[in-house]
Amino acid sequence: MTHTVLVTGVSRHIGARVASVLAADPDISRVIGVDTVPPPSLTRDGGISLGRTEFVRVDLRSPDIAQVIAAADIDIVVHMSLVSAPSGSAGRASMKEHNVIGTMQLLGACQRSSSVRRVVVRSTTAVYGSSPMDPAVFTEDVEPHDSPSHGYAKDAAEVEGYVRGFARRRPDLTVSTLRFANFMGPGVDSPLTRYFSQAVMPTVFGFDPRLQFVHEDDAVEVLRRMALEDHPGTYNVTGEGVLLLSQCVRRAGAFALPLLAPAFRMLGEAARGTGLVDFSPEQLRLLCHGRVVDGAKLAAELGWKPKFTTAAAFEDFLRSRKGVRR
Repeated sequence: MTHTVLVTGVSRHIGARVASVLAADPDISRVIGVDTVPPPSLTRDGGISLGRTEFVRVDLRSPDIAQVIAAADIDIVVHMSLVSAPSGSAGRASMKEHNVIGTMQLLGACQRSSSVRRVVVRSTTAVYGSSPMDPAVFTEDVEPHDSPSHGYAKDAAEVEGYVRGFARRRPDLTVSTLRFANFMGPGVDSPLTRYFSQAVMPTVFGFDPRLQFVHEDDAVEVLRRMALEDHPGTYNVTGEGVLLLSQCVRRAGAFALPLLAPAFRMLGEAARGTGLVDFSPEQLRLLCHGRVVDGAKLAAELGWKPKFTTAAAFEDFLRSRKGVRR
């Protein structure tokens, strides 16, 4: 049996890689990639070759996505289109609309579809928040002490709520939610990778948080497996082990600049205006309290474990950044 797959968010690195590996699979007849802007080409901008992927320009906030699903008889949906930080041209309100309203439109289209059989949603471990009252390790069934109140984490928590409602309304479908630790790797461009690319890294005085990363190669493999196999439920996805922020700074060959939390917050506001680094309130809490999750449930479900530990993923990122730090 061959499949027709819809991948959202293909203009961004991980989404493009997922579309590329699915398009190379002989059991998949068509891959349709959607986004608001075309993905960069391999030759012009160093992007990912999408192979057989057919690109369709669609804003998920519009009802047009339902027409795409119906016209192509989509049976697998991989939703990668969650934005982790506002773009320079669009503010926080636009980001929230894209993440939450866009997901609602997509799920509504899937609910009405007679062809969709499997839905995979990218989420984030940021839904657990970062608090001094957190458990040492989060499993998927542990509720956060402080639920996210704004930003990307709040969007992801709302998205997960809509996904759970969708799964209840369509119990005949396989619905998988993947909570990824921070992506790390040569091609990843995120607020955190930009932070680790600085020669001087502001830190919060008195805190040395534990951090986890998932290498982009492992993230793509998990998404590929989830798209092609039935694994309903919610899963943490992370590389094994942890790194302290101080270890990350030393391995990057950078200098730490300890600041009191109010000063760090003020610096964050100023830095966000430049568009270079995003010291959001979420990142401030992460750099104070950290976050560690347990990936054992996914490993048991798939009979698989990541090739890269948290430390190895960070080292691979650093190798790719040598000679390009500002």
